[in-house]
Amino acid sequence: MTRRFCGTRRFPQTSESPSLTISIRANFSTGLHVVFYSLLKSSPIGDLLLAADETGLRSIQFLPAPPTSQRSVLPADGEFNDKALSDAREQLQAYFQRRLRSFQLPLAPVGTQFQSAVWNALQQVPWGHTASYSQIASAVGNPRACRAVGLANGRNPIPIIIPCHRIIGSSQRLVGYAGGLHRKRTLLAIEGQTQLFDLDKWT
Repeated sequence: MTRRFCGTRRFPQTSESPSLTISIRANFSTGLHVVFYSLLKSSPIGDLLLAADETGLRSIQFLPAPPTSQRSVLPADGEFNDKALSDAREQLQAYFQRRLRSFQLPLAPVGTQFQSAVWNALQQVPWGHTASYSQIASAVGNPRACRAVGLANGRNPIPIIIPCHRIIGSSQRLVGYAGGLHRKRTLLAIEGQTQLFDLDKWT
């Protein structure tokens, strides 16, 4: 049985951040899905392996080095299908070229209720802004859960699109990033601004 959860407080919209329409639901389903893959090569943060099923984009994986072949990065039961992931590829390329600030894609990350709530909150941080772990913890209704928020942030399976790179320490230091701080710096540089967003304006 699939358990679902959705709902998060929202940022006020800014001129830099068109309204987001994605709402992530916790998914504990263990049913089998046909998963398709696509390799996005030579992005500003290296090669990316995208995965999706019939419900939406499931993951984006940073590859540590250019693969020797496409098959070398594909799970044994995986199948390449660039057409199935064409929208995700095009939107990512537009983002890297600073032509896109808000993704409009169906997302299907698998996680707990708390992780899903955190991932929803991450999507409310506008392009060109940052927020702290403590601010995200408050946004999901548990101000003391900074460490748990950090763990959920690190387990985000769809980086870039669910923008965990916009979360920084309360001292405005970059702190950790699952893809490496060099990638976090690059993504923030693409977005131009890194000012701390005022979460007191949440409604």
